Amino acid sequence: MAYQYKAADERDTEALAAQLAVLAGPGAVIALDGDLGAGKTRFSQAVAKSIGVQGVVNSPTFTLIKEYEGREFPLYHMDVYRISLEEAEDLGLDEYFYGEGLTLIEWASLVEELLPPNRLEIYIEHSGGDERVFRLNPSGQPYESWCANLKENGWLV
Repeated sequence: MAYQYKAADERDTEALAAQLAVLAGPGAVIALDGDLGAGKTRFSQAVAKSIGVQGVVNSPTFTLIKEYEGREFPLYHMDVYRISLEEAEDLGLDEYFYGEGLTLIEWASLVEELLPPNRLEIYIEHSGGDERVFRLNPSGQPYESWCANLKENGWLV
């Protein structure tokens, strides 16, 4: 089942990120996609802030993977836009997916074959001005429970 969230501005994006951060923990995988400028990095920054990452969180476009220390667990922030599937495979991304932190992958559909079967896929669509539409597609537990909980509490439709 797919879910949807409409963000009127960055504050709404931050609010969704904060709600998901409360639910996330070590081993969680959030796969982000959307056009250039849709807000993948902004969403990642908001998640990072919500789990207690200090300092600047920026796109790992040229470094591919950045690790940050959160309050209780690390954040693994990836951007796979500039690498091939073979290169991604050689990087050993699965060690992060099944590691001790929360993994956020920008442009995740480019390495879909390598992603774990259980994950939360979020497609962010720019809908004019500061507005964004987030389409959440949970695969397996705990992601189905996360989305059901958020829907129950009025966050998702």
